Amino acid sequence: MKAPPRLQALIDEGLIDTVVRQLKSGKEADVYVVRCGDDTCAAKVYKEANKRGFRQAVDYTENRKVRNSRQGRAMAKRTTYGRQQQEAAWQSAEVDALYRLAAAGVRVPQPGNFHDGVLLMELVADEHGDAAPRLNDLAFSAAEALQHHATLIDEVVRMLCAGVIHGDLSEFNVLLAADGPVIIDLPQAVDAAGNNHAPRMLIRDVNNLRNFFGQYAPALLGTQYGPEIWAIYAAGQLAPGMPLTGRYERKPGAVDLSSVLREIEDARLEEAERVLRMS
Repeated sequence: MKAPPRLQALIDEGLIDTVVRQLKSGKEADVYVVRCGDDTCAAKVYKEANKRGFRQAVDYTENRKVRNSRQGRAMAKRTTYGRQQQEAAWQSAEVDALYRLAAAGVRVPQPGNFHDGVLLMELVADEHGDAAPRLNDLAFSAAEALQHHATLIDEVVRMLCAGVIHGDLSEFNVLLAADGPVIIDLPQAVDAAGNNHAPRMLIRDVNNLRNFFGQYAPALLGTQYGPEIWAIYAAGQLAPGMPLTGRYERKPGAVDLSSVLREIEDARLEEAERVLRMS
């Protein structure tokens, strides 16, 4: 296919050889299958802020680090330079999160080059070598649902131990590779320790997984992995691979998650709106 202008620039730079096809058009970026030498990769082309469906909500960008005080002041004042820096920071957040999570052993696409708003990364493939499908495009048996849910809960724990919360995790941004689920789409990733909305976002992410897989394995619908995970994390005891029960009861002296749990009802409305955008 004819290369879009921003990918043609990467061809001119010698970073990619050819554009095979468009893989998807999303709310914040378009993704293409490209050839880089002998490798087939994914190229994520971020949309400009005024063309994106997903806004840089303050909930997500709260306490994100900036390079220097000048940049921070400009972003706060919303100057032209500040908006440019905010856009660059939004795009580079996914790159930073991918490197951080890959180093922690989380199942995410391996990142490559990031150039002028285009991220080159591993193309997640299914057992046939084709681009892996999203969970939303598949149906599962009860046993498969339980297995994939358990895998993803482990991944959420591993992410949180690395200090990261996805912030928009659902069946729409998990791919089913040949060897299991892979988490994608991380520009809105949240700093778990530095964001006041982190508990709500963690619980919402986990509940999204529960509600999706609960369609196939109804026993999951009564679980409370989100509050359980956050309570253990807040107590400084969370570790990758640790056993969880899916139950949560507040104990005397434990972190009070009641206000977070009340926000879940509000989060359901956010989720319904997001599903409409993705459909």
